[in-house]
Amino acid sequence: MTRLLEGRDLRAGAESLPEHLARLGPLPRVNTMFIETLIRSGLVGRGGAGFPVGVKWRSVASHSHGQAVVIVNGAEGEPQSKKDQVLMASRPHLILDGAFTAARVIRARQVILYIGEDKTASRIAMTRALAERPDAEQRITRVAAAPARYVAGESSAVVHLLSDGVATPTTTPPSPHERGLEGAATLVQNVETLAHVALIARGKPAGTVLVTAVGGVTRPGVMEADVRNTIGQIVESAGATQDSARAILIGGYFGTWSDPGRVWDLTLDAEQLRAEGIALGCGVIGVLGKDHCPVCETSGIMHYLAGESSAQCGPCFFGLRALSAACSRIAHQGSNSSDLAHLQRWASEVRGRGACRHPDGAVLFLQSALRVFASEFANHSPHNARRTA
Repeated sequence: MTRLLEGRDLRAGAESLPEHLARLGPLPRVNTMFIETLIRSGLVGRGGAGFPVGVKWRSVASHSHGQAVVIVNGAEGEPQSKKDQVLMASRPHLILDGAFTAARVIRARQVILYIGEDKTASRIAMTRALAERPDAEQRITRVAAAPARYVAGESSAVVHLLSDGVATPTTTPPSPHERGLEGAATLVQNVETLAHVALIARGKPAGTVLVTAVGGVTRPGVMEADVRNTIGQIVESAGATQDSARAILIGGYFGTWSDPGRVWDLTLDAEQLRAEGIALGCGVIGVLGKDHCPVCETSGIMHYLAGESSAQCGPCFFGLRALSAACSRIAHQGSNSSDLAHLQRWASEVRGRGACRHPDGAVLFLQSALRVFASEFANHSPHNARRTA
């Protein structure tokens, strides 16, 4: 099985176009029938939502009229995720292959490389790689900076920034698939997703996923795993054990906490995880060690998420701040029945009422913490916390 990160040592920097072509060969020219190949491949987006890629392309292609736009999403706003940065900095041509394949298939007139403004190495690698590409590809491509904000990579926020200079999600239909940048059908696709597209176009299956291991592990960082690998295998590869883990956070700050025993033998396969009510999301797998406080950890993350609100609606701006404040009081002053009741009630009231998915993701995270750490939240005594995630 061909892997995304095969080839030269990642520490050696970006793979050049000659190295890329020597390793994988030229990119085959494909047509609209490639959409059916994507659908059969089962590839789902690697940016967080996990939407079927072929279905997304089919929708954009049906509204393209030769004017579509492809946005290569390298914002990676999740604080703990490093996978997209590593991929852009080391294998930029694989991403560009996927982007230009998309442009041909959906008949796009423009490709935009949307890269986090704080991802300097990634931006340099992608820009240099673009300069190595044929003139025809360079002429339709430009580079744009994504603000270092959690919501800046959400598809409607991407389009909003490129259209109006504001990186906040929008809710007004139609979706970017139908009418996005400058009124054109717009495909916003994560960089890892496009890298897999480049392999599928060469007849190679998308059988791996990039994950970032963080927290209570001795070997944190990005690894490429087979989708048949288990959560337990990932954690052990990162240098932790089931006995050393109090809980495992799957999917980053919009993910869910789980007891290690529940998820240890689950594979990274999206369908198996979905059947358990879990999503790999941005690919973060975080380990909470038994010597760290889950209440303080949850409080710190909720404080961050509340601060990342776009302040477009009350449920997000006021609701997340209220939830964060209640978590903080428990963390710093100890458990009390009033705040515990508020957390349960307010979380249910906020979910589904925001102008975007930011409050939903935050509440999903919080509700998993209240479930997995129920005893700790009910019996917490104030102390000096050490955050790990």
